[in-house]
Amino acid sequence: MHSLKYYLAVLFICFEAFSAHADEAVSIKLGYASLTATGSVSATVPGIPGDTLSSSMLGLERSQNTTGEVALQLGDGRLTASYLPLKFSGLSTLAAPINFNGQVFSGTLSSQLKADLFDVGYTYYLVNMDDLPSRLQLGIEASVKYFRTNTTLRSAGVSETVSADVPVPTIGARGRVALADFIGLSGRVGYVGYANNRLLDVDAQIEFSPIPTLGIYGGYRYLDTRIDSSGVFIDMKFAGPYAGIFFRF
Repeated sequence: MHSLKYYLAVLFICFEAFSAHADEAVSIKLGYASLTATGSVSATVPGIPGDTLSSSMLGLERSQNTTGEVALQLGDGRLTASYLPLKFSGLSTLAAPINFNGQVFSGTLSSQLKADLFDVGYTYYLVNMDDLPSRLQLGIEASVKYFRTNTTLRSAGVSETVSADVPVPTIGARGRVALADFIGLSGRVGYVGYANNRLLDVDAQIEFSPIPTLGIYGGYRYLDTRIDSSGVFIDMKFAGPYAGIFFRF
């Protein structure tokens, strides 16, 4: 909780600093994402190894949630903040008992995996031709992603929940090709790998704006995530389409 408060405070200070300039351009996006989860999760306690549970064993269904993003463009720089809530639920029948965080589960298993993703990034455009009819932007991007994960299993009167809050810095690139404000294609990629943790974030998006201040967008998000924190191990790939509306001023 303290990490989340610190994250929000830094975000607020950054936006206040940027908005002190007179020539900024702000965009707000509200959307809906439908993502699948494939991979595995496990949780252990000292002296008791936990079983590796695959997404198919858990029977995880799609996560379908609203998303949001705020972006501030100032000269050659772009500051973005986004929120992607993920919630996967499943119901399955176990072929054999399993151990999860020291608890034994058998029979019918109810599972839930939540992974809220907060993302703050800054892009510096090395190429920034955004004042021509045909526009091209290409730059390097550094971001901090904050994962707040929560996994719960239930069966036959047994229930167990494990959590992990992990900040993950990534470095990558962002690009955009557009025809004025009418239609544009953008993409971004970020990566980091350290110890037994890894994150690859790939996002491709198309925007259509019949009027300069209002439009619709759609895209595809792919997250390859490995988190190893305090006995909780999550090795998951989240992927799927999203769409929504945006405003800019």
